[in-house]
Amino acid sequence: MGTSTPDVVLVPCADYTPALCRQAMEQAVAAVGGLDWIRPGMRIGIKANLVAMMKPETAATTHPELLKALVDMIKERGAEPVIGDSPGGLYTAVYVNRIYHATGMQSTGAELNGDYSTKEITLPGALAAKTATVTDWLHRCDGIINFCKLKSHGMMGLSAAAKNLFGTIPGTMKPEYHFRYPDPKDFANMLVDLDEYWKPRLHIVDAVVAMEGNGPTAGKPRAVGCILAGENPHKLDLLCARLIGLDPRDVPTLRAAMDRRLTPEALEDLTIEGPWERYVIPDFETIRERNGLQFQNLFKGKAGLAFSGFLNRSIAARPGVVKDECVGCKKCFQVCPAKAITMKNRRPVIDRKKCIRCFCCQEFCPKGAMKVKRPPLARLLVR
Repeated sequence: MGTSTPDVVLVPCADYTPALCRQAMEQAVAAVGGLDWIRPGMRIGIKANLVAMMKPETAATTHPELLKALVDMIKERGAEPVIGDSPGGLYTAVYVNRIYHATGMQSTGAELNGDYSTKEITLPGALAAKTATVTDWLHRCDGIINFCKLKSHGMMGLSAAAKNLFGTIPGTMKPEYHFRYPDPKDFANMLVDLDEYWKPRLHIVDAVVAMEGNGPTAGKPRAVGCILAGENPHKLDLLCARLIGLDPRDVPTLRAAMDRRLTPEALEDLTIEGPWERYVIPDFETIRERNGLQFQNLFKGKAGLAFSGFLNRSIAARPGVVKDECVGCKKCFQVCPAKAITMKNRRPVIDRKKCIRCFCCQEFCPKGAMKVKRPPLARLLVR
């Protein structure tokens, strides 16, 4: 009898040296079942994280050297790899090609997706997104590999495997989906619905250098030194959360996946291959999501609901501008799905009554001037 496939494998990879990347990729992929499912002539879609027009060293996107290692392995099996994503912004050749260039995708040796068509789909068994508009290119692939980046995230706490499939929503429609699902629980269930619809054959996490702080685009690179792989995105994210010091309850997608029995609640219930304990970073700077806390049981009836609402508003993280870093470019004003931002004296002003805390303004601020801020009461409760 053969050994069973682990839920998650973690493989050391100290940096992006080509030889190290190839060695780590081979070891990780082999540990979770290999690529025997790939046949000559197949078209394999690699859904990378290409969130913005940023260079690889910023740690915002999947690193091209790791992608190249995977691409070479797929080509050696006689298949055709194609890399793609739909970052925030126009889903057009002109815009996305600029993203490809900035993120170094030309060096991977893969075909870069040039199909910018979209498709209306129905998601069987979905809890939140019964229908959706998605990028169509992955429908023309014979298999999908989800290759994400480990990052902190303003709304979801963690950007890793589960969150990466939001890149199948066309860029200009992303704010609409934030507005459609303003509650973090509903937004998380929408993401899990997308994961269940696409069902990638393999999920890989680039955690050689992660992003901490004001993620997923304006944070700081933080060396972690490994890659992770698995067949279940939520089990991968459970380990990713532990590595960067997040309680799974602070990650809405993990809470949603646990409720749907797609992952255990405890890391101890996973089969993990690799020395993961040595890669835990206790002081990794994260953004803890607290909107899901419930306090209505402290009091009964309407008083409990009102008190819960007050506390949730008082402790919920929210976006806020650092005026000295803002250049008045109006990007936050343009992307805000709730129309909660106005410009006064060339600086954004947020209407807190309209703000749905989707953090689009923070994610797409080109200068990182929009930060995730936690009110004093939230900081006190955490202590």
